[in-house]
Amino acid sequence: MKIVFLILLLNALSFGTSWGNYGDLASKPPCRAGFSESFYTVLVSREILEGQSILKGSTVSSGYVKFNDCRENEDVGYESSDPDFKVRTDGSIYAAREVTSLSRPVQFTVTAQGAANPQTWETTVRLAVAGQETSPPEEQELTGKENAPPESDPQPSDTLFPWKQQPSSNGLRRQKRDWVIPPINVPENSRGPFPQMLVRIRSDKDRDIQMRYSITGVGADQPPMEVFSIDPVAGKMYVTKPLDREERASYHLRAHAVDMNGNKVENPIDLYIYVIDMNDNRPEFRNQVYNGSVDEGSKPGSYVMKVTANDADDDTTANGMVRYRILSQSPHSPIPNMFTINSETGDIVTVAAGLDREKVSQYSVIIQATDMEGNLNFGLSNTATAIISVTDINDNPPELTASTFSGEVPENKVNIVVANLTVIDRDQPHTANWNAVYRIVSGDPSGHFTIRTDPVTNDGMVTVVKPVDYEMNRAFMLTVMVSNQAPLANGIQSSFQSTAGVTISVMDVNEAPYFSSNPKLIRFEEGVPAGTVLSTFSATDPDRFVQQIVRYSKLSDPANWLNINATNGQITTTAVLDRESVYVKNNVYKATFLAADNGSPAASGTGTLQIYLIDVNDNAPELLPREAQICEKPNTNAINITAADADIDPNVGPFVFELSSRVRRNWTISRLNGDYAQLSLRIVFLESGVYDVPIIITDSGNPPLSNTSVIKVKVCPCDENGDCTTIGAVAAAGLGTGAIIAILICIIILLTMVLLFVVWMKRREKERQTKQLLIDPEDDVRDNILKYDEEGGGEEDQDYDLSQLQQPESLDHIISKPPGIRRVDERPVGAETQYPTRPVVPHPGDIGDFINEGLRAADNDPTAPPYDSLLVFDYEGSGSTAGSVSSLNSSSTGDQDYDYLNDWGPRFRKLADMYGGGDED
Repeated sequence: MKIVFLILLLNALSFGTSWGNYGDLASKPPCRAGFSESFYTVLVSREILEGQSILKGSTVSSGYVKFNDCRENEDVGYESSDPDFKVRTDGSIYAAREVTSLSRPVQFTVTAQGAANPQTWETTVRLAVAGQETSPPEEQELTGKENAPPESDPQPSDTLFPWKQQPSSNGLRRQKRDWVIPPINVPENSRGPFPQMLVRIRSDKDRDIQMRYSITGVGADQPPMEVFSIDPVAGKMYVTKPLDREERASYHLRAHAVDMNGNKVENPIDLYIYVIDMNDNRPEFRNQVYNGSVDEGSKPGSYVMKVTANDADDDTTANGMVRYRILSQSPHSPIPNMFTINSETGDIVTVAAGLDREKVSQYSVIIQATDMEGNLNFGLSNTATAIISVTDINDNPPELTASTFSGEVPENKVNIVVANLTVIDRDQPHTANWNAVYRIVSGDPSGHFTIRTDPVTNDGMVTVVKPVDYEMNRAFMLTVMVSNQAPLANGIQSSFQSTAGVTISVMDVNEAPYFSSNPKLIRFEEGVPAGTVLSTFSATDPDRFVQQIVRYSKLSDPANWLNINATNGQITTTAVLDRESVYVKNNVYKATFLAADNGSPAASGTGTLQIYLIDVNDNAPELLPREAQICEKPNTNAINITAADADIDPNVGPFVFELSSRVRRNWTISRLNGDYAQLSLRIVFLESGVYDVPIIITDSGNPPLSNTSVIKVKVCPCDENGDCTTIGAVAAAGLGTGAIIAILICIIILLTMVLLFVVWMKRREKERQTKQLLIDPEDDVRDNILKYDEEGGGEEDQDYDLSQLQQPESLDHIISKPPGIRRVDERPVGAETQYPTRPVVPHPGDIGDFINEGLRAADNDPTAPPYDSLLVFDYEGSGSTAGSVSSLNSSSTGDQDYDYLNDWGPRFRKLADMYGGGDED
């Protein structure tokens, strides 16, 4: 039985007609990227050798898959969905491996993609075995009219698509040609109604068994889900919502047919759905404002900048082909159309000369981008702004504002500005085209002046860098030229105003006298007597045109050896010059003198005199060291001695060392070299002690000088190493045994006295602590705090009414009381007008009156505490053995005898004075 799928194509003719209407928009058809055919059929032989072209002898596409990306097909690659067949870069199809037979036609998808373009294109290639029928033998059966179900609406012709016939038991049967389903084109943004039917799929086996149809793939059961649906019984496939080509340009689905048990009845068939692009997107500029620049004075055709607009529609169709044009230019100077734009690339160039930054520094150009290849009737448009800055070139030479300038400069002054040169430059400020550079062309051969540029004002500041002398030049005539840091543009000549003359007058000032030779060096032998004339140290006054008197004085003379004549500068000595003085450094003595004129104002200069003192032999040598020690028995440890001489060569060594005649019996001296000698014992044993050994030392001066120096030698007993022992060192110091014992006894006595003093101090402290006072401490009331026992109430007075301590909730009963009447345990509400003043000092007479007065003052004082507690004065407790004290009369006029208070001791002396009849104050 034949195995077929029936696909009903709806509205194909209307889709093609609506799309074809856009082709008349341009006289010349645009380049459309993609394959030349959406479907290729190729007849091939049964045996295919690997690498052999399968398109040889084809009558469909001349043996090649033709593709054009409108960019000369640079780096275009092809991918095949069938691993047995591949496509070369030239479009030829070859077998990737040997295929021995084709039992049924082979159909696969070829995808093309450029390296610089992420968009992909697809086509379908069908390979059929050569020799098979390419047309169905039974035309009426293929059309399927007799088997088509009745429809209420007129439908296009049905197309029957047979598949490979399964082999029967009788062997192979003749196989009909497979039909390839052409892609289904669906326009984007369709208004529906939805769901909208696309095709109908039916198998001829549904006459015998019940079939169920389904579709799989992206848009069906894969995201985005449910874009397409199919009626499982009728096989009608629908699109459920509007499609957007900018989201997805094509869909690849597979149709399946199964029986009621889910068993596959037909092999799946591929369905390709292409979304037809509609012009539903405006061109969008990458930037809303573009910034570009062009040099002023540029020639026509000079490149300025590039603008770019992208259209989301298919750029292989007119929907995505963008064209540019300039809508307006502001300002219109010098002409309204200074720029033009390439309609396809968006490059902006100049079309006219006359760009001048000094007149117009910036242009604002409105750019419009329109799709549909620029057709304003059908295309969509968008605009952007191009800001074109005219960059400065050095087309304006700097010009000095005057032909001559003048200034004044005091002589001997440097780093001062003597003249300002002003300049005008119309180029852009603070650029290399504007910054002025000044140079002196003539008039200053010695380089006394330079011209610096003020970075803010661009003025030239004539500055003195080398002192000028009024006596040499009274005026300078300079020629100055100004230019820019950047060279002038081609064709621009320097202005005659770029050169000017500068006259600088030199002002005379009183200059200080100067010493021609400073410092001045003279040579003298040391020891010259006072009053010797050394030299004349005179100064010169540079003010030759003014007669002035120069006077001399001494500034620095550390040793006070010199004197200078105030009139002529003659220097004489006032003391003997000594080379060995601490004021002489490296044989040179320095003194400083001052020369001052009588100008207005007076000026002075200093000069230094250096006296080189030649050494004479005026210092005898001195022995070194002055102390030493040696063992009492001769051994190898002799004493090395040398000499020191304040003079210098040749008035120093070699030295001659000699012993005095009185010590030659015990000591001997031997010469080591010109500067050193050795002193040692001549005898076998010398008693320990300190010995003075005189030695005569003579230098090599002319005449030589001698000196007798004494060295103190400590003779002591030594150990086996030749070192003095401790006892020997003490003995050598000149102390005998008796002296040592006396010293030890003195130390013991001193320590004993210290110990006795400490013991005496401890005993005295102890006696002072245990000594009885003159009076009993209890009777001594000086600086003591007397504590009296307090009598509390009995047990019955512990039952307090604590409610009296609480703050009353209402103050009405307090406020309503008349002034002056108040409980002492109430907090005052308002200030009293008057209350008696509390006495500060108690009356010494009647103690009862004192207490009553204090009590009355406290009762009438609203600020006196305690005002928040209950005070009980008339209760002393019950059952107390003490009698009542309320009957006590505190008056001093009673018959009570208080004389016995005098016998109670010092504590009651004051009370006895008050009540015992003592003298009252």
